Formats: sequence, C-alpha cells, structure tokens
Amino acid sequence: MFDEAKAQRAMQFINCLKHTKGKWRGQPFDLLPWQEQIIRDVFGTVKENGYRQYNTAYVEIPKKNGKSELAAGVALYMTCGDGEWGAEVYGCASDRQQASIVFDVAVDMVDQCPALKKRIKPVMSVKRLVYLPTNSFYQVLSAEAYTKHGLNVHAVIFDELHSQPNRELFDVMTKGSGDARTQPLFFLITTAGTDRHSVCFEQHQKAEDILQGRKIDPTFYPVIYGASDEADWTSEKVWYGANPSLGYTIDIEKVRNACLSAKDNPAEENIFRQLRLNQWVKQSTRWMQMEKWDACAFPVDERELLGRECYGGLDLSSSIDITAFVLVFPPRNDTEKYIILPYFWIPEENMIQRVRRDHVPYDVWEKQGCLMTTEGNVIHYGFIENFIDALGKKFHIKEIAFDRWGAVQMVQNLEGLGFTVVPFGHKEKSMEKIDGAVATIMALDRAIRHGGSTGSVYDERGILVF
Repeated sequence: MFDEAKAQRAMQFINCLKHTKGKWRGQPFDLLPWQEQIIRDVFGTVKENGYRQYNTAYVEIPKKNGKSELAAGVALYMTCGDGEWGAEVYGCASDRQQASIVFDVAVDMVDQCPALKKRIKPVMSVKRLVYLPTNSFYQVLSAEAYTKHGLNVHAVIFDELHSQPNRELFDVMTKGSGDARTQPLFFLITTAGTDRHSVCFEQHQKAEDILQGRKIDPTFYPVIYGASDEADWTSEKVWYGANPSLGYTIDIEKVRNACLSAKDNPAEENIFRQLRLNQWVKQSTRWMQMEKWDACAFPVDERELLGRECYGGLDLSSSIDITAFVLVFPPRNDTEKYIILPYFWIPEENMIQRVRRDHVPYDVWEKQGCLMTTEGNVIHYGFIENFIDALGKKFHIKEIAFDRWGAVQMVQNLEGLGFTVVPFGHKEKSMEKIDGAVATIMALDRAIRHGGSTGSVYDERGILVF
C-alpha cells in the first residue's frame, strides 16, 4: 500500500531544511529526483496497519552525490517529525569522527531552521540533539557502542557502512534493538568498498538479489547506483548513469580531471572506479590491470609441453584459502612466450559453505575443470603430493618454490620424491583469493633467476611412457 500523505509529510519536512555546504549553503534542500524517490518509497509505503513496510533502506551511491545531506535529513525527520515519543536515533560509522560528518550537517541544518532551533537543545559535549516536544534525541555513538546492549532504537543512520572494521556494531544496532518500536528504520548509506567479506558487501549482495528478483524481502528497500564491472570506466555516459547528482552537486570537470589522472596513473584506477563509479573493486589501489592480464592469454596444449623444463610455485592452505600449484615454462627462444599451467584445490566438504560465505562460484569452477577438490574439510596434502609427483613424470620440474607457512612436512615428502624445493618469503595478509597469483610469482621468480631454459629434455632422451 502507498500512503501519499505520509510520503508528502516526509518530503515537505526535508524540503524545509537548508543546504550546509559551499555555494548551496542557505538554499532550500529541494530533493533531487533520486532522493525524492527514496523518501517517497521509504516513508510512503505502508502495511495494512498503516505502519511503514520498510525497516531497512540500503542506499549505495558514489561519493559527492549528496548522501550525507540526505542522511542528515532522514535523521532529523526520524527525531522530530515521525511522531514517535522518546525516539532514540543514532548515528553510526566506522568511528566517531566519521559518524560526526552527518551529525554536523544536521546541526547546521537546525541552526538554519528557526522552527527546529527553538525546539531542539544541542548537547555538543556528547554529540546529541534533543527534540524537546517529544523528548527524542539524535546522537552519535562512540566506537565502543557495540558493547552497549539494551538501546531502544527508533532509527539508525549508518554512514559509509563499507568502512566498518567488523560486524559487531552493525549486529548490535540492527538485531532486535528496535523490537520495542512500531516502525523502526535502519538507514544504511554507503559508497562501494573493497572487502567482499564485509557486512556491507553482505547487504550489497542482498540488495542486488532483491533488485534482480532472486530474493524477496518486503521489509528491505534496495537502491544501488553504479556502473557494471564491464562498463567503460572512461565513458561520460557511464559516469552520468552511476551518479544521479552529476551536474547538480558534482562538477563534470572534476570527474574528467580525476579520470585523466587515473589514466596516467594505473594505481588510481580502482580508486576512481570505487569512489566515482561505485564499483566493488578488489583493492583500492590496483597493482595489476586485468585487461592487460587477459591480453596475455593464448591457448596451450599440455601435450606439447611433455618433457619440457619448468619451475613450480606452491602456495599451501588448510581449510580457508585455495591451495595453488603453478608450473611456469620459460621460453626456449625469442619467439616463444612464458607458459603457465595452474592447478587449484579446496576441501570438498565445505565447498558449498564457502560458495555462500565468499560469494565465489567454486562449485561452478569445479564443474568447468578449473578447480579440484580433496576429500574432507581440510586440504589433503597427501593427494597434492601425489599429484605433483605425477606431474614430475610428465614435465621436467627443475625447482619448486614454496611459501614457508605450514609446508615443512610436505617439503620433506617432495624432497623424498626427488624434487628440488626452495623456500620463498611470506605473502602479506589478504582477504582476497590471490593464491594463484602468488604461486605464479614464485614459479616465475625461479625461472627468471635461472635465465630461462637452454633446451628440451628430449635433446638427451626420448618420451617416457608410463
């Protein structure tokens, strides 16, 4: 059901506020079309009993589109205009300083609105605005808020959810804290992040599933503005599609300049994609451009590599990461290229659990032959050893570089099988699945150090048949 009067009430309240930044300061906060749509939907969509249908609104949008001002307007409405006696409205973010950004905008809005200013008592020492007529308040929570249970929440404004270091604060504020209220609202507003294991990406996935019709949750309102991963990040048409405030609160020249800078400095590309196009990039600073990686691909016939010299890289795991073993075949002359044969394993028993948790299609990769599984819920090292031993009978593996973590027993076993095994320094901690890249780098390092190949083992003997 839609209640036009309730939608209009919320819009009129926010439109009576004024902008607080730059050249717009002092001007009425006339909601832009995308902002108006959110306010109308969230506050006008009701259940049969007249209360709001949505108790969670997830708004994901690139930077500088006016999300802080929208969040401040929602916070003030939930405090002063929602008709809730003793409403408790909290501002949350990764830290108190970040949460204060929206709060400070709200304070400035109150200062510019005589009707609110005479009814609101600010307590700046604790970052609180008290609305006297209903004894309600809007307050910034401290970083230790996750230890404080028992809050009677009417609304939570989560700013930059992607920067939450863990899910503790989110769970405390959204799981049961509003049960005593008739229509609580959790307003989550953020730019895309880089951590696909975060609570924000979890909410992002839920929003996408609802938007695509894969999931139904009538209490969850999803909004995602951004460019697809395949979109041309240098296209102005793409920029306008991802930024609904472009031309209003965002100067197109500034986006153009940022794009030019990203073109000149590949390390800035992912920052541009994340902040300007709202893409969930793998890391904020990109060390490898994937289009260049993809351009290196060419078909490889494993049969043509039988007996050739190669170098191995082994990156072990137990139950969480992927175990990777990569063979690098160096070129034998100026016309050949480096050839890579990668092999990957995960435990069979927890594969489906990992698909759900990591949002990575391990099961699809296994069916495609890109990934293998070992029995049990941890990697079966004996299976890996036997697999490498079999590869050693097909190819001339001169050395195997290994990540020293947890590899002592396997190294001894591989040496017992006749392989030359050398240690390689640890990789930095990463939540992304970089195991294959690390194993490739280790193998490539050994190949380069040895100056490539000097010929084929067939120069000395024929093909071995087993």
